[in-house]
Amino acid sequence: MSAPDHALKAVRDRIESACREAGRDPDSVRLLAVSKTRDSDEIRALHTRGQTAFGENYVPELVAKHDTLEAPPAPLGLEWHFIGALQGNKTRAVAERATWVHTIDRERIARRLSAQRPAGMPPLQVCLQVNISTEPQKAGVAPAEAAALAAAVHDLPGLVLRGLMAIPAAAESPQRQREPFARLRALRDHLNARGHTLDTLSMGMSGDLEAAILEGATVVRIGTALFGPRP
Repeated sequence: MSAPDHALKAVRDRIESACREAGRDPDSVRLLAVSKTRDSDEIRALHTRGQTAFGENYVPELVAKHDTLEAPPAPLGLEWHFIGALQGNKTRAVAERATWVHTIDRERIARRLSAQRPAGMPPLQVCLQVNISTEPQKAGVAPAEAAALAAAVHDLPGLVLRGLMAIPAAAESPQRQREPFARLRALRDHLNARGHTLDTLSMGMSGDLEAAILEGATVVRIGTALFGPRP
């Protein structure tokens, strides 16, 4: 078995094992391959093994890889997720290429994406990034302000508000890892009780995907466990 095959199987096995422990269908959790700093050939290698969703943190990388891999005459038709901090002067490039944006934490960014989404494309699927551990150095809307942001984003044309995303503070034990994920799930449930229909929890990475799945993750964002340490 090649290295890409082994890594992809190992991650899928971890997802399936965590789902069994949680009493969930493994198909309820999507694997998002985080391909930042990785080249187009590495993305192609995973694509040939059935991986179709890829996440990019930096706009220039998204543009370069998207425009290479989706070029005629044989576009791959990948699902491109933007999962990094997004500045207002770079929203157009994302609006024109991404399928999902996980990191909306300001109404201004959402409005720019809405206005710049090309009319011929399907609506952009979006998540609100929540600073669930209230770390001052991290991006994300404060949990107490998430309802107001969700209300502002909900009716914007060209966008579909799908759920919440978070990058919690690092924790050593599985139980401590679960605590912020549980808070994000509770916030999702609170917003749904206010009239939203959020179905996505983008949470969990290579070191804590099991804890995230036990608390209801529907998308896990995996880079190192698939590609190895970053260059």
